[in-house]
Amino acid sequence: MSRKFFGTDGIRGTVGQSPITPDFMLRLGHAVGRVLRRDREHPTVLIGKDTRISGYMIESALEAGFASAGVNVLLTGPLPTPGVAYLTRALRLDLGVVISASHNAYPDNGIKFFSDKGEKLPDAWELAVEQALDEPPAWVDSASLGRARRLEDARGRYIEFCKNCFGSDLTLRGLKIVVDAAHGAGYHVAPDVFHELGAEVIPIGCKPDGYNINKGFGATAPAALVAAVKEHGADYGVALDGDADRLQLVDAAGRLYNGDELLYVMVHDRLGQGLAVPGAVGTLMTNMAVELALKSRGVDFVRAKVGDRYVLEELAARGWQLGGEGSGHLLALDKHTTGDGIVSSLLVLQSVCRTGRSIAEQLDGVSLFPQTLINVRLQPGQDWKTNTALSDTQAAVTAELGDRGRVLIRASGTEPLVRVMVEAAEAEVAKRQAERLAATLQ
Repeated sequence: MSRKFFGTDGIRGTVGQSPITPDFMLRLGHAVGRVLRRDREHPTVLIGKDTRISGYMIESALEAGFASAGVNVLLTGPLPTPGVAYLTRALRLDLGVVISASHNAYPDNGIKFFSDKGEKLPDAWELAVEQALDEPPAWVDSASLGRARRLEDARGRYIEFCKNCFGSDLTLRGLKIVVDAAHGAGYHVAPDVFHELGAEVIPIGCKPDGYNINKGFGATAPAALVAAVKEHGADYGVALDGDADRLQLVDAAGRLYNGDELLYVMVHDRLGQGLAVPGAVGTLMTNMAVELALKSRGVDFVRAKVGDRYVLEELAARGWQLGGEGSGHLLALDKHTTGDGIVSSLLVLQSVCRTGRSIAEQLDGVSLFPQTLINVRLQPGQDWKTNTALSDTQAAVTAELGDRGRVLIRASGTEPLVRVMVEAAEAEVAKRQAERLAATLQ
C-alpha cells in the first residue's frame, strides 16, 4: 500500500494548502492518538516546533486532536528536531512530534514523528496512521480527554545533553565561534551550548520573527556565515538549518566544509583515540575522495540512497555508528539516535581541541574530486532505462575512469529529468565524460 500523505521525512507542504491545514492537523492528531492507544492505555506525546508563524496554528490543532483521542500532550515551544527526539527518549514518552519544514522557507511547514526511543518510525506505522485517517473519528468522552501542559525546562535539558556529547576533558576556551541558527529552532539553544563549553560566541541568525526562518542565514545560505567569520576574525563558524538537524562549518580562512569532509574528520577523531571504526555510511552522492581516504585507513565505506533516513537504516543494519551526507546531515549513533547539527559540530570541534590541528590540517591529502552534474529533460514517454547507447557508454566511461572516478545516473524524484553525474580526479575529465553520457539521452 502506498502512502498518501507521508513522504521520506514526514508530512510537508505549503501552509493553507492540503494537507497543511488546521482541519487536517486535528484529524492527524486524532488518528495518531488512536494508533498509539491500541497498545498504550494513557499515552503521552511531546510536541516541539521551529519558529514559523504557522507553528502556533498547527500546534493547537494537533493538541486538540490528541486530546480528543485521550492522549496527553507536553509542549516544548521552539526546540530543534533532535531535541524533541532526545527528550522523547529521556522522559520515557510514547511519541515525539516536530512541527517543522526544516530548510524550507516560512510559507511551508510539516510534521515529523519519533518513536519512544527517539528514532524515526517505520513505514508500517505511517501506513497505520493513514488507515486511521480514513476511518470515522472516535471521540472520547469528557472523563477520558487528554491533558496538555508546557514542559518549562525543555531548552535547558537539551542544552545539557548537547554539552555532554563533547569530551569532558576538553574545552572550547580560546576559540571564537560564529553561530548561525537560521532564525530557526536552534536560536536560543546553539549559542548557549558553545558559550557554556568555553567559546567566545558571536550569534547571527538568532532573531526569529516568524517569517525569516532560513532567509539569508543558516546552512542553506552559508554566505552570511563566511562573511561574519571574516568580519569578527573568528576561528570557526557553524550554521544550522531551520530545525537544527544539519550543519555547515567554515574556518577562519573562509573555507566551507561539506558533510562528506566533516564525516571524515569525525572518523579521524575516533581513530586518533585508538577507537575501532569498522565502517561508515555515506550516500550515492558522497565524494569519492572521502571514500578512498577512509578505505586507505582501513575503514569500510557503504553508500545508501540519498537521504539521512536511508543512511540511518544502513548504519542500524550493520551495527555501525558514523554516517552522513554532503548536505550536512551527520549521524553518530553512540551519541544520538538522529542527525543533530549542534552535536555533530561539537564532535568535529572536539577533534580540533584534542589534536591541536585545524580541520584543514586534518583533511590534508583529502582533496574532493570535481563533479559534473548534467540534468537531461526527458521527452514524454522516453524510457531512459532501456537506452542501450546510454548503458554501453556508461560501461565504457566506468572502465576508463577505473578507481579514479565514478558515474551516477538517476532519475529526479520530482521532475521528468535524468541526472547524470561524473566524478573524476580531474575536472576536465569529469566534464567531458558527463557530456558524453548526456549526449546519448538527447
